[in-house]
Amino acid sequence: MPSSRLLIGRRSMRFAYYSLTTTVAGRRRIFTEPDNVKCVIDALRQSDQELRSHTLAWVVMPDHVHWLMQLRNDNLSRCMQRFKSRSARAFNQLHDCYGSSVWQRGYYDHCIRSQDALETHAQYLIENPVRAGLVAVPEAYPHHWNRWLHEAALGTNKNGIPKDAVSG
Repeated sequence: MPSSRLLIGRRSMRFAYYSLTTTVAGRRRIFTEPDNVKCVIDALRQSDQELRSHTLAWVVMPDHVHWLMQLRNDNLSRCMQRFKSRSARAFNQLHDCYGSSVWQRGYYDHCIRSQDALETHAQYLIENPVRAGLVAVPEAYPHHWNRWLHEAALGTNKNGIPKDAVSG
């Protein structure tokens, strides 16, 4: 049962940025296999496609998930409930174990109020596997994504426009 202290001061503000963490029930290490991780990634992408969220970064650890996002057309609790429900259904279907609890109840959230803090939180997420001793460098961990690194790799700015494009 989640602590009621997690709800103290929780406000759901559309277009605000949040760092969210949710944990697997019993802290089981179920997200070590790529097919299991795909259940989480697909649920994150679906949330963005439904315009509930705009994802900036995520990391799927063996027993928990960190998600940095901007809340869009939903409230925070419903957005997280949809993510957890969708990923749990996919996981249970993959393993033919319907009704099995995947996630602990509740989640941790932190509202982020500045651009610098956004990038700091994104870096913190990506470095989580290093701190956990899973890899030596963040790039070696396969189950993460960061918008800033993705845009740099593509050579585009935040709007998807090539950085060396000349406006005419």
